Amino acid sequence: MTAVSTHPTAAVAVPDRAQAAHAWHMRELIYGHVRSRAVCAAAELGLADAIGSGAPTAAGLAASTGADRDLLARLLRALVSFGVLRRVSGEGEARFGLTPLGETLRSDAPASALPTALLVATTVAPAWEQLTEVVRRGRPAFEETFGAGFFSHLDGDPWLRGVFDRSQETGLSLELEGLLQAVDFSGPLTVVDVGGGDGALLTGLLRDRPRARGVLVEVAAALPPAARRLAGAGLTDRCEVLEGDFFAAVPPGGDRYLLRHILHDWDDGSCRTVLANCRRAMGPDARLVVVDHLADAAHEERPDQGPSSQWGALMDLYMMSLFTGGRERTRDEVAGLLGEAGLTVVRTTVLPGGTGVLEARALGLAEETGGER
Repeated sequence: MTAVSTHPTAAVAVPDRAQAAHAWHMRELIYGHVRSRAVCAAAELGLADAIGSGAPTAAGLAASTGADRDLLARLLRALVSFGVLRRVSGEGEARFGLTPLGETLRSDAPASALPTALLVATTVAPAWEQLTEVVRRGRPAFEETFGAGFFSHLDGDPWLRGVFDRSQETGLSLELEGLLQAVDFSGPLTVVDVGGGDGALLTGLLRDRPRARGVLVEVAAALPPAARRLAGAGLTDRCEVLEGDFFAAVPPGGDRYLLRHILHDWDDGSCRTVLANCRRAMGPDARLVVVDHLADAAHEERPDQGPSSQWGALMDLYMMSLFTGGRERTRDEVAGLLGEAGLTVVRTTVLPGGTGVLEARALGLAEETGGER
């Protein structure tokens, strides 16, 4: 631990107004972990669903969630100050309702943040808390904390795997429209989702593209929920579900190959292997679409337009805590990996929050235009 100087001084140094503002801001950053824990506690207690469209008291919420009344009241008060809850005017004991921000913690909310909060609270936070040692030692803390790699840990816990898949699905809902606008999926195409999880992306894509067919490639543990989702959407006859390892091979015959938030889990060498396998599977007219957060994507600070420019930095710290070699890359770094695999970028679209959609074709084909959007 770094020692703090304790040398006596003649007087306490008084900051000027600007220095004081920075000092307070720094303290808010330092205590930001407590804010995160408060929101995650609200998620674990199921407060948003318990409140719903009503305005219960702290006592009522304590009874419905099994929490201590007095301490819950203090948590509710903090959540009001964070903008998650609002006080509802009226006589008697204070009542609490959800703000639009708080509504995102409801399980039935569009793009619900609840599964992400549960994932962080139960699995991610213990690895984040060791960030100092991660940086010192140059390796993630997750496997040492839980005794298994991230995805092996998920596959050993069906509830947790479901939370992760639901978190991925709700995150997809924030990106799907932009992805469908960025890439041409029209026509009788075969779309291969490499590492496609529980099928949420292919389900959303195939619903809007009736002439398209899908192939989902995943490890065995992820296939049953993917098959159920596709069957529930009536897409079984248009989508094949295959067990596969993208480090070994990728099925040929696709017109569009998708790698959505796959490369950022892996080191450069592993990414080269995955991309080379995709390249070998691709025909002359096929395209590979890489979707990942771009570490160098600027974003205007407008909360109503998506996440701030800090999102890429936050996700990069997330990746370094969980995965060996996991990282968010710049667009040039992604393009470089594609080039080493015999692919060249023909179009880049940056979605709100800095998510990049990079469409690539095989090197040596006729040049295309498209550029960057």
